[in-house]
Amino acid sequence: MSRQSVLLYRKVPPEQLQRLRQEHEVIEAYSPGEADRETFLAALPRVAGLIGSGLKIDESVLDRAPNLRVISSISVGVDHYPLAALHCRSIVLCHTPDVLTDSVADLLFGMVIATSRRMFEMARLVREGRWRHSLQAEDYGWDVHGKTLGIIGYGRIGRAVAQRAALGFGMPVLYHSRRPVDSGLPPGKARAVALDELLAESDFVVVMVPLTEQTRGMIGAQALGRMKQGAILVNAARGPIVDESALLAALDSGHLRGAGLDVFAVEPLPLDSRLLDHPRVLALPHMGSATHETRTAMADMAVSNLLSVLRGDPPLAAFPTA
Repeated sequence: MSRQSVLLYRKVPPEQLQRLRQEHEVIEAYSPGEADRETFLAALPRVAGLIGSGLKIDESVLDRAPNLRVISSISVGVDHYPLAALHCRSIVLCHTPDVLTDSVADLLFGMVIATSRRMFEMARLVREGRWRHSLQAEDYGWDVHGKTLGIIGYGRIGRAVAQRAALGFGMPVLYHSRRPVDSGLPPGKARAVALDELLAESDFVVVMVPLTEQTRGMIGAQALGRMKQGAILVNAARGPIVDESALLAALDSGHLRGAGLDVFAVEPLPLDSRLLDHPRVLALPHMGSATHETRTAMADMAVSNLLSVLRGDPPLAAFPTA
């Protein structure tokens, strides 16, 4: 097959860049700076493939790319892409499921532990030189083992979190899913429930649904109000699923004990956001899949997806756009 032009808008390991260059011309435009934006826009008319993540690809971008055949996202989520427009233009959208499941699940459960045991607060106590005596009752955290974990969104990552909770920490698991799905756990370890029951009964609520028009803002004032007094919210899905103002109100009132957030409505988190220094919030920099092993595997899969489509072969993972 003849060489075509591919636009790479996120850095990949050298070996993956070499794989791309062996078969196609690679145009690189990484940063959000003006120079790279000009490079990105100027390349669009001649590219057959896009590969990267973190950049919103809308119809105005597609209008500039009449020869585009495939977009290979180095991510699982596809909320940055206009699915209907891609379908109409017969552009294949690929993503990278599975390879990041365990890394994200590890982080999610780590956030459950860190928020409940107040690790980030206690680390600050030591770092700032305020640890001068044995901890008192007001400094204590709360046990994780044996508490009830609720999972909203029971896909691959949700099931992996449930395994860690139920089998590793003896936690009863409640889960809520759009479709009936097997828990993947031994009998009696987890059960599917309605959303209201999950919110009311869970000591920890983990959000792991994709961002859609139906899930945008679903964890708002009403949902937070239904949560158990003293519960903890953990979100590593997408920021706009949680109403951040309502979350701050629930934390300030004491209704919620804490929150662990790896995603936000605006990223990076604005410097004037109250979430930055709120004493009950563990705020992380969207790092769910950020391990050397996982990011390498994601890049490898994304490159394989793109090369397969440009060869005329089926990719490893295409997201349905219809």
